[in-house]
Amino acid sequence: MNPNLVLPVGTQIVTRVEIRNTTNELICLRGAVGVIVKAPTDNSHSYRIRLPNEIEITLQRHEFSIRKHFQQEGLDRSRDILKDLNLCDRIIYRCIVGSRAFGLDDDNSDTDFRGIYLPPAEIHWSLYGIPEQIENKDNQECYWELQKFLILALKANPNILECLYTPLVETATPIAEELLGIRDIFLSQLVYQTYNGYVISQFKKMEQDLRSIGKIRLKHAMHLIRLLLSGISILKYGFVPVKVEAYREQLLAIRRGEILWEDVNAWRLSLHQEFDRALSHTSLPQRPDYEKANRFLIKARRLEALSWLEKCPNF
Repeated sequence: MNPNLVLPVGTQIVTRVEIRNTTNELICLRGAVGVIVKAPTDNSHSYRIRLPNEIEITLQRHEFSIRKHFQQEGLDRSRDILKDLNLCDRIIYRCIVGSRAFGLDDDNSDTDFRGIYLPPAEIHWSLYGIPEQIENKDNQECYWELQKFLILALKANPNILECLYTPLVETATPIAEELLGIRDIFLSQLVYQTYNGYVISQFKKMEQDLRSIGKIRLKHAMHLIRLLLSGISILKYGFVPVKVEAYREQLLAIRRGEILWEDVNAWRLSLHQEFDRALSHTSLPQRPDYEKANRFLIKARRLEALSWLEKCPNF
């Protein structure tokens, strides 16, 4: 919450203090519901609050909570629980993606770690929920919760598919190895829509940047061309090519600014046409195998639950 935000008239609130009149008569209980009928210009002044009995009182911002936030407070224990629980210990798959996996790295390239974590059963079953991903931005790390990872893979998210096909795998538990063994279930004609759609939108933004500030992010342009090349190969061969080989020097030339924008864009347009042809001849299914992905998720959840029950036999 932004403590400096002035709340608008009509906002429902819950009082955090009781209010008495000059004769010490209680006119407002602590925990009463009210609605803001007059807001100040800043939070150093009071709000005018109307109670259900039509009595109006004045309260400082620290003397009340927004009602929906007040109701959520008890459920926000998850933050305290997760502080005590190191979810990084629950990582089942850890790999390197990005420029180092593509073979496009240089001395200044970061090492990008990605992967999957499987939360403990008792936390997953609890009221408080689990984060869809955990990050360590200082170390360039991001790990998706298993279900979130599978859903993104089923949508042909390029970053997720590259996690499944990168040659640089650092950690893979048996259940993660099983996932890698069925990774082809995520490959479908959705690759065409996902990859094409992202590249089209990003090139449009770069053209706007070129008009407004006279430059583009060359590294980003390089990776968009790489993405089209990857998508075409997926439709043709049923495999996600992560490491760049045949086009490495051309891609690096884009990043170094050695290829004119007009030529980069022309290459992009020709790749869209090649993508169309690849779609018309692909043997990939129209949709990924949702049922097999679902069965895998259930199996992973069941194994985690059985492991927990073994540790808690008296549950």
